[in-house]
Amino acid sequence: MSENLFLDDFTVGQRFVSDAHLIDEAQIKAFAVQFDPQPFHLDGDAAKRTLFGGLAASGWHTAALTMRLMVQGGVPVEGGLIGAGGEIGWPKPTRPGDVLHVESEVLAVTPSRSKPHQGMVTLRSETRNHHGDTVQVLTAKLVVPRRPQ
Repeated sequence: MSENLFLDDFTVGQRFVSDAHLIDEAQIKAFAVQFDPQPFHLDGDAAKRTLFGGLAASGWHTAALTMRLMVQGGVPVEGGLIGAGGEIGWPKPTRPGDVLHVESEVLAVTPSRSKPHQGMVTLRSETRNHHGDTVQVLTAKLVVPRRPQ
């Protein structure tokens, strides 16, 4: 789908799949140095002695990559992806060499009663690696404009 979608274009059960992104050790460490400097994100040897058992990307790195994949065509929302809250979990770690993609499903479409020009789309997005393992689950409420009359 090449054009962005308005609230009126979304339906419950609608699905979207993003492109893929290969994450490597250098990306994991660079993100960690700047945003989450913990040993299991920075040092493979130190990471072996943690519950991760090896180098793992920060959950926030996985979240940032998820956002990028969704913005770059994974969920084509008119006006961009504007969050109004959500819930996030990381059932498995993201590892060097993982090829990530995002699969999203519309759970609810709710026109606003007080702001008739917009509404909310509740979206459940699973970030999966090339093995099919889910490394992140994000349920987000997005503010989406209605199609102009």
